[in-house]
Amino acid sequence: MTHTELTNEAEDPGPGGYAAARLRLLTEGARSGPPRRAALAGLTDDWLTGLFDAGAEGLTGVSLVAVGGYGRGELSPRSDLDLLLLHDGGDDKAVAALADRLWYPVWDLGLALDHSVRTPQEARRTAGEDLKVHLGLLDARHLAGDPGLTASLRTAVLADWRNQAPGRLPELRELCAERAERQGELQYLLEPDLKEARGGLRDATALRAVAASWLADAPREGLADARRRLLDVRDALHLVTGRATDRLALQEQDQVAAELGLLDADALLRQVYEAARVVSYAGDVTWREVGRVLRARSARPRLRTLLGGGRQTAERSPLAEGVVEQDGEVVLARTARPERDPVLPLRAAAAAAQAGLPLSLHAVRRLAATARPLPAPWPAEAREQLVTLLGSGRPTVEVWEALEAEGLITRLLPDWERVRCRPQRNAVHLWTVDRHLIETAVRASAFTRRVHRPDLLLVAALLHDIGKGWPGDHSVAGETIARDVAARIGFDRADAAVLATLVRHHLLLVETATRRDLDDPATVRAVAEAVGSQGALELLHALTEADALATGPAAWSAWRASLVADLVKRVSAVLAGNPLEEPEAPAPTARQERLAVEAFRTGGPVLSLRAQAEPPAAEQEPLGVELLIAVPDQAGVLPAAAGVLAMHRLTVRTAELRSVPLPDGVEGSVLVLAWRVAAEYGSLPQAARLRADLVRALDGTLDVAGRLAERDAAYPRRRGVVAPPPRVSVEPAASRHATVIEVRAQDAPGLLFRIGRALEGAGVRVRSAHVSTLGSNAVDAFYVTDPEGARLPGEDAGEVARALEEALRG
Repeated sequence: MTHTELTNEAEDPGPGGYAAARLRLLTEGARSGPPRRAALAGLTDDWLTGLFDAGAEGLTGVSLVAVGGYGRGELSPRSDLDLLLLHDGGDDKAVAALADRLWYPVWDLGLALDHSVRTPQEARRTAGEDLKVHLGLLDARHLAGDPGLTASLRTAVLADWRNQAPGRLPELRELCAERAERQGELQYLLEPDLKEARGGLRDATALRAVAASWLADAPREGLADARRRLLDVRDALHLVTGRATDRLALQEQDQVAAELGLLDADALLRQVYEAARVVSYAGDVTWREVGRVLRARSARPRLRTLLGGGRQTAERSPLAEGVVEQDGEVVLARTARPERDPVLPLRAAAAAAQAGLPLSLHAVRRLAATARPLPAPWPAEAREQLVTLLGSGRPTVEVWEALEAEGLITRLLPDWERVRCRPQRNAVHLWTVDRHLIETAVRASAFTRRVHRPDLLLVAALLHDIGKGWPGDHSVAGETIARDVAARIGFDRADAAVLATLVRHHLLLVETATRRDLDDPATVRAVAEAVGSQGALELLHALTEADALATGPAAWSAWRASLVADLVKRVSAVLAGNPLEEPEAPAPTARQERLAVEAFRTGGPVLSLRAQAEPPAAEQEPLGVELLIAVPDQAGVLPAAAGVLAMHRLTVRTAELRSVPLPDGVEGSVLVLAWRVAAEYGSLPQAARLRADLVRALDGTLDVAGRLAERDAAYPRRRGVVAPPPRVSVEPAASRHATVIEVRAQDAPGLLFRIGRALEGAGVRVRSAHVSTLGSNAVDAFYVTDPEGARLPGEDAGEVARALEEALRG
């Protein structure tokens, strides 16, 4: 249906004709994007004009004005209608009656309406008091009535905005910063607000307001297209949800992607992130220019007084060959020749990061347009400048983003394209893949004094997740890419091999430390063989910490740091040539023996809670509390204890079970569970309460499974978010003394209880457990034996794993 046909259908002065035409327009599959928004705005214009004309007959000095997004002609399916009924202050009763004739039909259709009735003087006064009102009026568009009234208001509002810009633009910048603090950065969020987050539609509108002030202008290349893409996504979101929402929730993303003809939700997020990145970078450049102009204006009168007039040239301070600082930015020297100097982009970037200054937009664009490509392999200076850039700490981020905005990064490192703006669907990760890599380099820059080859550490930080752009195990794919990149940027074969090893094994230390028995020689030998040298181990230790810190607060803690440090110490000893001795079962401590005797004497469980000797640093997670439980040897101890701890909201970090023989002359044995636990919320429960519940769990009078099921049912569930199924595997080479069964599952209250109950039902004995949780994902390793303490045969181990997986899926 054409716009004319839709308009004819909507000519009915009542809401019915407009509603039918609107519905027809929104359900036309062939029309979307800007054409549909413009058609919807035009259709709404015609309807409101009809309502106005019918109600304003004989009334003069009145006009109907669209403001805000409607004023720009950008109506999404569920957008508010922002309307101003402007009048000259004549017949107030007639104006009020006209307002009712306009507003009530809009409300009758269930459309959101933001309305006001003002004279031009009132509108200007309100705009002067309320920045958001002023911003909306900048997009004022005449709909009906007296066009001269609307035109005079537009002229006055724009003049006010330009006259007041030195005071209003800092206010606008502060408003944008506060919103970004609340909503986060659109280019990294898994559930972003398309309008309010930094880099979203509000920021794009703010850039239009800055341009209207004539003080500064945003970089225009790509900005209109980025805004269009964000509006297209919001349109699809409105149609999919049927609601006026700007938050792109996880459960809506596949439908929105399908509405837009995209492959999947990841393709959708990547498109959103790319658009947001354009808007964010344009904002950074624009607000820098606003600050520069305002500083220059405030300084000019003083300079004229001091210097007696005359035009002054901004001072230029040399930073590096072909690179200078001017007016708080890094620019190219007048003698710079990018077309003859292929290292200049990296030299300028490194100089800017080292100085903590932004690269000017003009400099980056000139470099992108004229710089010669680097030869392969790179000259030594280029590699050194890259390392300097990566080692500059926090300023690296802004400089890197400037290079990426103009396509220089993918020109230098073609493999970067596959990770650029790539989302990571894991709540533990704060960043997209590319931003995480830069953040890891920033974190690694703090560790360069503790390694002998800081250059290898920084480049490994940049490349460690580069394989995430390829199918399969990203560490395996990344190893090959890292070797190729290392050769391209000029590292020799030995250094390239070290970088490939670091990328291949960047998860090895933390996964081994948190999921394996470090007292088992097989564990330490496997890591030593994979790493190969003391130098690589030193680098891998620093990379592990930098990677975890760059992932998010849930990925690193004092507990993980202590386990990794212990593993590194043991592997270092092996690499130094010290032999590994087969460990003997450690003798029970005096405390364990005392508890064992007391448990045997009383015939029931005995508990002891003891906090760590020293509190950790304020910013680190506590190591936890040592919990010892002694119980006369019987069936069901592990699931009972795990269930009681889950009921009391205690998180198990490590768990070890052992049988302690009783003193000579006394038959029988006692199970001692040595666990390290931490409270999820608040303080630890009293040991007496834990013991009372454990007694009831062991004798069957406490329904642990039922209590945990009730609590699990009370946990909020996010609609549409389905966790992947649990996976249980056997790691046959992980230990010579026990069979290692690894469980990967969605973390939930009572997970360890369910695992313990399933293993108990399979007739195996758990010697120790190593628990690791990242966000909503649990990866737990259990060292199990048969009842006599021997490893399980391969077939039996596989059967236990299958039974455990079936129990967790049920």
